[in-house]
Amino acid sequence: MWDAPVHGAFSGGSEVDRNVRWLGFGGVLRATGLSLILPYFALYLRNVLGLGFAEIGVLLALTGVLPLLVVPFAGLLTDRVGRRRVFLLSLAAEGSAVLAAAYAMELRALVPLVVAVTGVTLVGTIAQPAISAYVADFVQGSDRTRGFTWLRIGWNVGFTAGVLTGGSLIGLFGFVLVGVAAGAFLLAGTLLVTLELDPSPYDLARRAQALPAPTGPRPPSLGESFRIIGRDRPFLALCMAVAISELTIGQWGVTFPLFVNSVLHIPYALLGAGLALNGVLVVVLQAPTTQAAIGHRHTSLFALGTALYAAGFLLLAVFATVGVAVLLAFFAAVFVLTMGENVGSIPTTTLPSNLAPATEIGAYNGAFSAFMGVGQLLAPTVGGVVLAFVGSPLEAWALLSVPVVPALVMIAGVGRRLPMPANRA
Repeated sequence: MWDAPVHGAFSGGSEVDRNVRWLGFGGVLRATGLSLILPYFALYLRNVLGLGFAEIGVLLALTGVLPLLVVPFAGLLTDRVGRRRVFLLSLAAEGSAVLAAAYAMELRALVPLVVAVTGVTLVGTIAQPAISAYVADFVQGSDRTRGFTWLRIGWNVGFTAGVLTGGSLIGLFGFVLVGVAAGAFLLAGTLLVTLELDPSPYDLARRAQALPAPTGPRPPSLGESFRIIGRDRPFLALCMAVAISELTIGQWGVTFPLFVNSVLHIPYALLGAGLALNGVLVVVLQAPTTQAAIGHRHTSLFALGTALYAAGFLLLAVFATVGVAVLLAFFAAVFVLTMGENVGSIPTTTLPSNLAPATEIGAYNGAFSAFMGVGQLLAPTVGGVVLAFVGSPLEAWALLSVPVVPALVMIAGVGRRLPMPANRA
């Protein structure tokens, strides 16, 4: 069914390129494999190895240090080696790293496990600028916004299946067997996507050495690429605002599940059901959310999405503090957080490519991912320390939501500086 033209997902009825749809299907497979095990990694550290909240936060931050250092160069590599080649090799390495993590879980060896999870994060980080640039090569303008939405929907179909299945199977078979299944599934999915995806127009042009570039048929030198980004002050201001916001948004991936399971004592299966609800809501609501966003400023969408994240965290914190209807509040918080994710993902996936020169799309996505990664790197450490030393749920999540305030102030200033129509969804 992925080879048939797709109409009607958006009110504009525009057709989505076959390769973008296949990349979305690859996202289904990739997200299913990763979500079987990775969302529960912190819980393995807590419940099997017996580590404390602060220790978990530090370890998770360590797994992000090397990827953060590499991601700017991943974007540069994408522009010079080719989009398809970079992300397919990265996805194959990702599946192998998940298998290595499962083996480390079998040994209960903390250091090899952290190394393996770092490897998963590293190769996924290398793949992301290539995937973004690949999509940007095929679609322009508002169709680019829609194209990234297809990737997000595909990812969340897989995330829903993976996290729900993983939450159920870990309770039955344990972390190790589920990790082995996840790695095998990822490798099989990578093989299928390799057989179906075509080179992007940029890749074909690079092979023919026919792509116009500021300094000739090839992209500028590495130094010139860094100078181009360094001179783009509005883009750098956007990156700074996003990095600060991630200190709050980044609590969604690690601190939130830890809090739900270890503080509120909601079991794996219900936690998995709540995270699966996140995926279902993306699948059902992302396309209409994107269509409603078309024509609005990307920076305004980012501000709204960031505010919704803070609202979702504080909603659960209030009910947890008073101890009333906590399970219901958990599912309600997931709904609000998912809406923040749906709205906020539109600018974060699309805007870097919109602002980039034609030969620097990979570089801009890599730089943007690096700034975002700084916030994501610090978020689990900050979250772990706050959970460890702040007893009141409301006080804890109020502290973790503070970065939203300067982020909103900064993004308002950025919105006045970014060129139009690049800032229009």
